[in-house]
Amino acid sequence: MSARRNVGFIGAGNMGEALIRGLVTSGRFKADQIRVSDIDTTRLRSLETTYGVLTTSGNVHLARAAEVIILAVKPHHVDGVLAEISGSLDHLPLVISIAAGVPLSRLQKGLGLPVPLIRVMPNTPALVLAGASAIAAGPQAGAEHLAIARLLFEAVGRVVEVQESAMDAVTALSGSGPAYLFLVMESLIDAGVLLGLPRPVARTLVIQTALGSAKLLDGAEAHPGALKDQVTSPGGTTIHGLAVLERGGLRGLLMDAVAAAARRSEELGMK
Repeated sequence: MSARRNVGFIGAGNMGEALIRGLVTSGRFKADQIRVSDIDTTRLRSLETTYGVLTTSGNVHLARAAEVIILAVKPHHVDGVLAEISGSLDHLPLVISIAAGVPLSRLQKGLGLPVPLIRVMPNTPALVLAGASAIAAGPQAGAEHLAIARLLFEAVGRVVEVQESAMDAVTALSGSGPAYLFLVMESLIDAGVLLGLPRPVARTLVIQTALGSAKLLDGAEAHPGALKDQVTSPGGTTIHGLAVLERGGLRGLLMDAVAAAARRSEELGMK
């Protein structure tokens, strides 16, 4: 990473801060290698105090100095930011966008230069350094640029490489996925309360069960169905509960939910 001496963040929201925290705490970057711009000066002062990073209110100044630029702004602000910095990228920095639903073609058109572009879809568990991020390279981005993107986003979780055509599926699965899991966990907590457990006790049991189950699956080569079968004794409690879920069509509902989210992601990308 020595050839990429600094990284600049345009936008300092929750996801931007999660990345900054991951980079600094992992030791992958020193604080003085990170520059951040945002219209919220109070936010910038907070980042300076917390992480020791360099801040500026000017996107153009940041763009001229950065060798890697991360666009961490809301999708509806992307076009304005691209127009603002497009004249300051003659050094052809790597530009990485985490703006949901904004395709590489729109980024390239907005910049008007053959800069290497990478589009990333992270998810909210990145806020606790346990995220899942998918990266897709533009036509000017090579292996070196993908390696840089991996270095950055592995600081806040795991990274997979996909074709941009898969980004709507990624958005629907891992981007929206935390909401599906939160709904399931909320329902299980309520079920525990219904059966007489104090809510804090039910909450602890559900959280630890979810964490442990994910860790068990992550460390096993077995299919998740095989792990499910290990919990399911003939005529026991688990199979009776599973029978209710199967009759209610839980599998189909989850698959339909992800498909609906993917369709909506595609629609938003066309706007």
